[in-house]
Amino acid sequence: MQTPPLMTDRPALLRQRTRATAFFLHDEVITEVQERLAEVNRTFTAPAIVTGFPALWQNVMHAARFVADEDVLALNPGAHDLVVHALALHWANDPVGQLVQCRRALAPDGLFLALMFGGQTLAELRAALAEAEVAVTGGLSPRVLPMGEIRDLGGLLQRAGFALPVADSFTKTVRYRDAFHLMRDLRAMGEGNALMARPRHATRRAVVAEATRRYGDAYGDGATIPATFEIICLTGWGPADSQPQPLRPGSATQRLADALGSAEMPLPATKRSG
Repeated sequence: MQTPPLMTDRPALLRQRTRATAFFLHDEVITEVQERLAEVNRTFTAPAIVTGFPALWQNVMHAARFVADEDVLALNPGAHDLVVHALALHWANDPVGQLVQCRRALAPDGLFLALMFGGQTLAELRAALAEAEVAVTGGLSPRVLPMGEIRDLGGLLQRAGFALPVADSFTKTVRYRDAFHLMRDLRAMGEGNALMARPRHATRRAVVAEATRRYGDAYGDGATIPATFEIICLTGWGPADSQPQPLRPGSATQRLADALGSAEMPLPATKRSG
């Protein structure tokens, strides 16, 4: 069987991360994780954080095991009651494999949280760049990382074997002077183009200028432009016998109409042909 091509140029991604200086979205994710954990009536004693920026988490969860988001995660089976995959899953060559590894690392009834960029992220920039490149060069290059939609990503939790899977999202809108300013900030975040199939030459100035113009015309207010960042939150639990289990079909002992306090309206009989 032929191995599928890699999506991410891992050495390029690591080089970008070493030069990163802007971490405000990571701060948003850290705050979100803290708030979600505060709602769980449990003390976690063996957490693990999968992240490309462990220094950002050390003051928050100093007792955690910090794991690089490599294709093979340095996690021991059943060793953790909490695993957080922190704003790195969108760069995974095998997202399902990452989720399976995290699920295996959980103790029974352990909690998994993954926060990642979703499919609505940078929708404005994607459109402006694509339109500009087609207009200037007549072609289209992979310049922005493809990201999953919430419905598809929620399905990955089930495929990976998590119990009680939930997917939700929130958006953060950041305003910039222009598209050039946004692209410079993406590099400062360590989120520049690290696709394996990316062009290996500098983007033509005419493409950037046209993208900047189109971005401002379509989305700007005359002074700034918006950039949308969608953060998808995936939640799942390590399977355990103590967790709520669905009832067998037909095992109900009370009618739904009685539970709702409403009258039951039988459906009219239908004639069968044949």
